[in-house]
Amino acid sequence: MKALTWQGTRNVSVEEVPDPEILEPTDAIVKITSTAICGSDLHLYELFGPFIDRGDVLGHEPMGVVVEVGSAVTNLAVGDRVVVPFNISCGHCFMCRRGLQSQCETTQVREYGSGAALFGYTKLYGQVPGGQAEYLRVPLADYNHIRVGDDLPDDRYLFLSDIVPTAWQGVQYANVPEGGTLAVMGLGPVGQFAARIGVHLGYRVLAIEPEPERRAMAERHGILTYDLTDTVVDELIDLTEGRGADGVVDAVGMEAHGNGGAKLAQNAVGLLPDSFARKLMDKAGIDRLAAVYASIDLVRRGGTVSLSGVYAGEADILPMKTMFDKQLNLRMGQCNVKRWIDDLLPLVEDPADPLGVMDLVTHHAPLEDAPDLYETFQKKEDGCIKVVLRPGA
Repeated sequence: MKALTWQGTRNVSVEEVPDPEILEPTDAIVKITSTAICGSDLHLYELFGPFIDRGDVLGHEPMGVVVEVGSAVTNLAVGDRVVVPFNISCGHCFMCRRGLQSQCETTQVREYGSGAALFGYTKLYGQVPGGQAEYLRVPLADYNHIRVGDDLPDDRYLFLSDIVPTAWQGVQYANVPEGGTLAVMGLGPVGQFAARIGVHLGYRVLAIEPEPERRAMAERHGILTYDLTDTVVDELIDLTEGRGADGVVDAVGMEAHGNGGAKLAQNAVGLLPDSFARKLMDKAGIDRLAAVYASIDLVRRGGTVSLSGVYAGEADILPMKTMFDKQLNLRMGQCNVKRWIDDLLPLVEDPADPLGVMDLVTHHAPLEDAPDLYETFQKKEDGCIKVVLRPGA
């Protein structure tokens, strides 16, 4: 089959790789009809080379049709149309029963001290072949699927794999009171949905984003947007009676604008031999924290900062005096996808499309175009906000 593979820093290519096979009786094989490029994939493209092997298949936002099931699979049949959550979980362990599927004790990657295995996301998360491919092997398939109907287009459902539940969890974690103010840092795909979810839940939503195309998209959904300037945090605090937002969702993550020194350090680590770079990143890695710092400044005293953007530094410096003095709450973590599906499936199927899932994709393309579109997305060129690939198109 054809699949998008990692070949080096800022170097991915579509290659012929072996078709996936049933390896365990609990597996299923899904023929992929749509698969998206996630902002988290850009971390692999740019930073995580020490934890990836050349030829690894990327991608963790897929959906398609079941073409084969293992002998122990009882909850799926050939022909079922499914979305595949990005984290791989069992559904019955201590963590899964508590809605913490991203911490599944059955699939935790204990070698690296990580949570549940993820599709297409480095040795840190199990090195499981990803979904930017024509076919995907789904482990523990009875639980790791979201069965959907046949009538609506893929774009209605595809984002249940990651970014819609990630945004929903981010807003839930922000703990905004009824009628309160939610601020969103960054209007990439997760930020877009976090802001729209805030509007849907009745919050006043203020969003900061440097790219005008992303601000324009958000404004179509009733979101007040602001350019990233040196004074924007103070301006938004003034708009909230001098207090700040009740909750802030940081939807940016480790590659935020600003902090050129951290960017240089990240790039330098990528030039080191993998074995040494892995040790350095594991103990002394740093992130670009401009979005976190701005979120801490922007949230009101006693409010909550919710981190949806991915962070991976083990030596990051946080302003603990400020956080303690402001009595802040801080919540974060990989999304527990299956926890939120009962809330979200009716919304993405609603004819009114209250979350605007049909107003996000800027680029549909065949799988063969993936390498060029990774670069386009990473550079924020051509108005690129969300890419959906169609294997076999």
